[in-house]
Amino acid sequence: MKSGALLRLSGLSLLWGSVFLWIKISGRGFSPVEMVFVRLVLGAAVLLAIGLGRGQRLPRDRRVLGHLAVAALLGNTVPWLLFAQGEIDGSSNVAGIVSGTGPVWTLGAAVLLGTEKRLGAARMWGMAVGLLGVVLVAAPWNPGTHASTSSIVCFVLGAVSFGSSFAYIGRFLANRGIPVFMLAGGQLGIAAVLTLAAVPFLGLDPVRWRTDSVVALIVLGVVCTGFAVLLNTVIITKDGPAAAATVIYLMTVVSVVLGAAVLGESLAWTVLLGTAAVLLAIALLRRKPAPEPAPATDAVPAPADSGPARKAPVTGTR
Repeated sequence: MKSGALLRLSGLSLLWGSVFLWIKISGRGFSPVEMVFVRLVLGAAVLLAIGLGRGQRLPRDRRVLGHLAVAALLGNTVPWLLFAQGEIDGSSNVAGIVSGTGPVWTLGAAVLLGTEKRLGAARMWGMAVGLLGVVLVAAPWNPGTHASTSSIVCFVLGAVSFGSSFAYIGRFLANRGIPVFMLAGGQLGIAAVLTLAAVPFLGLDPVRWRTDSVVALIVLGVVCTGFAVLLNTVIITKDGPAAAATVIYLMTVVSVVLGAAVLGESLAWTVLLGTAAVLLAIALLRRKPAPEPAPATDAVPAPADSGPARKAPVTGTR
């Protein structure tokens, strides 16, 4: 891997892996709904500004906007609120590890939506190992060590929602020609509106104006949400999707290391073993099943002097 690609990959892994650290610090001054709303507004502002500067435009089709709203609910509003809520009494490294199981839920949702027809043995093992990793991290036989039951429930539900959003986007929004910054920025903007609508139900707490919380929230919104998407786009464009996918491995490790180094969070054997299980699960889930063998036919081959074969017409549905 070239040095430039390695630098980009390391940078994005650090940004996304540090999200859970910044959530933990932001939570010292802001409630979950306050934190998520500000984060969404800042992230959307960055992405939409970049997109508009490039001449991109937001989609206007009502059906597309409806799908964007569902994607925003599944991919941003619900999971981000759940992770912020879970980190009130749960550790950031556990949040990062459970978040790493997102591919498990993405694949499960893709099967339900019909975009994935076959799992294959490796992927089925990957889903099982990923769930085992969550159990090890939660360590229900050893309560109170690094996460409460309620925080684990929030993290798991958040990971399920977040992972499902990728399958939903792949099914209903991919290949529609929506510019990437308008797709991401529009999704964040709609998520901000949905979060604002939830304020009367979730309530607002008095803000504690702590310097560390304010700085953490700005970094979380502008850098880890806004510019990280830009960096991810650059990696996909220059280095390929396979390189971008390795960020999932690295961000899980980064979240564990930062939680221990900065916040002094526990690195019990269950946490380390659960991290290894999640990383193994991600590797297994990336293996596509072998193609089905072509059905045998009794067709007689054409004579060698019959001339060039004609191309069959390509058909498809939109």
